[in-house]
Amino acid sequence: MTLTKQDFSAGLPPPSELGIAGMDSSRGKEKAVLESLAGGDPFGSVEPVKKPSGRLIMHSMAMLGREFCYAVEAAFVTPVLLSVGLPKSLYSLVWLISPILGFVLQPVVGSASDHCTSGWGKRRPYILALGIMMLLGMALYLNGDMMVSALIPERGKQRTWAIVITMLGVVLFDFAADFIDGPIKAYLFDVCSHQDKEKGLHYHALLTGLGGALGYLTGAMDWGNSVLGRFLGSEFQVMFIIAALVFLICLTVHLCSIPEAPLRDDSTETKLLLKVDGPSEYGSIESVNNGYLKPGYTFSLVDTPVQTRMTVKCLLKALLSMPSHYRCLCISHLIGWTAFLSNMLFFTDFMGQIVYHGNPYAPHNSTAYLTYERGVEIGCWGMCINAISSSLYSYLQKALLPCIGLKGLYFIGYLLFGIGTGFIGLFPKVYSTLALCSLFGVMSSTLYTVPFNLIAEYHREEEVRGNIQHSETGISEATGRGKGIDCAALTCMVQLAQIIVGVGLGFLVSAAGSVIVVVICASAVALTGCCFVAFFVRYVE
Repeated sequence: MTLTKQDFSAGLPPPSELGIAGMDSSRGKEKAVLESLAGGDPFGSVEPVKKPSGRLIMHSMAMLGREFCYAVEAAFVTPVLLSVGLPKSLYSLVWLISPILGFVLQPVVGSASDHCTSGWGKRRPYILALGIMMLLGMALYLNGDMMVSALIPERGKQRTWAIVITMLGVVLFDFAADFIDGPIKAYLFDVCSHQDKEKGLHYHALLTGLGGALGYLTGAMDWGNSVLGRFLGSEFQVMFIIAALVFLICLTVHLCSIPEAPLRDDSTETKLLLKVDGPSEYGSIESVNNGYLKPGYTFSLVDTPVQTRMTVKCLLKALLSMPSHYRCLCISHLIGWTAFLSNMLFFTDFMGQIVYHGNPYAPHNSTAYLTYERGVEIGCWGMCINAISSSLYSYLQKALLPCIGLKGLYFIGYLLFGIGTGFIGLFPKVYSTLALCSLFGVMSSTLYTVPFNLIAEYHREEEVRGNIQHSETGISEATGRGKGIDCAALTCMVQLAQIIVGVGLGFLVSAAGSVIVVVICASAVALTGCCFVAFFVRYVE
């Protein structure tokens, strides 16, 4: 659309009002941007203002709820799968589908959240959706058998559908629970200053350990013979009600913790363009006559589309062109989680077979099988010790950080875990094993805090150097990456570790003929990780 001088002049207010209105509009936009970035002070720093500790604790409640549900799954998913008659040949399929999906899709979701233009913020819509998926998955795997019995009258089809629904629930829950960690971390990074990021990550680890401990303790209770158990039908339904309530409360508190500034949508931004009919000197006052444009200029409104979302090709390019220090951090995270999951996924079985000398394949009324069950029960208490230790060590990290730095914390976490699992493999005794479970918590807390602290350090360094051009989006023009995709790339190493453990350890156990090979492998991988974090991971001075 092109306007003549008369049309253009008639449509404008007097020059004095035009100048004042333009100044007010410009100042209003600047104030809004500064307030969203600086926490309300239009002349403040772009760095977000300091958040109260209470808000950071509220933000960390999502980790408590998630870990509580994880502990419930760890305690009940095997009995549930056995109760519906899942064939052993499908066990590996259940545990591999979710991490494979997560490894492929996690960076895509991270990139999408970087560009989300919801009025509620960039991260919270994704966190809410994944939280609903967690609840749905938990409802399916804990209540699938009861739902199928109520909906399908034919007994011949009930078993098949019960297996399908339960498997779907386990995969959906694992998928959402693994995914949700990335947006939660990116949400923290978006709304907090650098100091608050470190404090928030420590609160995350503290409440993660607390949630795990509460979940294991709740699962250890005999709910089947309680009043609730008799009323609802079984302990599985009781645990679903408790876990769902805990998670809903924690998720609600988390989503209301710290407001997010919505990302402005520039996809159809209207831009004002000036077309010059002839050459003119830059800055010449001849181009303006009494506040209006000279006849040599025409005025047009053009809708200019601005691409704001990464294509899959651009996403893959951004991941492949990741700076070397990001890549090394991802590798170290992969090594750490491979060692940790190798031990944790088989620990209760190790306690039953190696420490207590039980036999899981013996008849269920035999002494050997009952001894194995006793070992598994004690192994669950070892997991509880691990969760409590993780919570306590996350608090101790705050005192150790100024003394030994992130490099020291990272190295000590891997070293203590490697030594602890090594001693458990060499000396499989009950009390020494339970005591060494406390070192598992050191590794757990390290994996949940130090790598993300390093990501925050890298982002801060890039911001100081000026690589991140758009502070509102946090996306680097030089690399095409945002905070969401960096957190997602780090988090998807957990899924890759699950794939490696699920495929590799079963083969090793079959070859060795004993689950003792699991803790030996975990120790070797962790000690290898010590060397990697010491020599290859970059630490910002």
